[in-house]
Amino acid sequence: MLTVDFQRFRVTPGERIMDMGCGAGRHAFELYRRGADVVAFDMDADELAGVETMFGAMRLEGEVPDGASAQTVQGDALDLPFPDDHFDKIIASEVLEHIPDDMRAMRELLRVLKPGGQLAVTVPAWLPERLCWALSEDYHTAPGGHVRIYTRAELEAKLKSTGFRVDGHHRAHGLHAPYWWIKCAVGVDNGEHPLAKGYHQILVWDIMKRPLATRVAERALNPLIGKSVVVYFTKPATPSKPAQAPKETADAV
Repeated sequence: MLTVDFQRFRVTPGERIMDMGCGAGRHAFELYRRGADVVAFDMDADELAGVETMFGAMRLEGEVPDGASAQTVQGDALDLPFPDDHFDKIIASEVLEHIPDDMRAMRELLRVLKPGGQLAVTVPAWLPERLCWALSEDYHTAPGGHVRIYTRAELEAKLKSTGFRVDGHHRAHGLHAPYWWIKCAVGVDNGEHPLAKGYHQILVWDIMKRPLATRVAERALNPLIGKSVVVYFTKPATPSKPAQAPKETADAV
């Protein structure tokens, strides 16, 4: 289940691209299939072990274009172990909401991205996330969980203040927001509740079969209740003077 739109975030074979906070690797795998030289970066060694295994399986199955490469790197988003101007593109999907010092992480993303390079950031959208927090304390208080709810305006303002240029946005996963509201209402760990289990089966069917009915429904729901907001940025070729960092508010979605 991809959140970044690869029609907007176009990948050219041979580009060096980092999936920062890659988790289980869903975007890293797509980058690899498209011929990029991929760095899957995360703090979690267990997650990275699974990603490394999948990279190997993709090579064995012939899913990877000739010349593409992939590696996993463990480290801290606040101190990326890469030189300045190293990557052509970066994806940071569903990770900044976990990082207390998000501005420092944003500055690191700017540092390691080449001038003219593109950044795609996804975070939980404000309204769906606000409802999850209201329905369940367990949803956001677990260790390593979400520490903030971004408005799109705040996310864009913070990255602009770091030095990025905003290139556009969209919402994704409109079908998934109700699932998480159900989970929060019945218990985030109660996967066997009939409502949660039934809705999960619908999501699996949608992901595996991509039927027309759910595709149309998701396109209609995305602008209203899309679970994630995706914003695209560019690092200017000529550095601009960073603006003052904004205060964290919830006055715009």
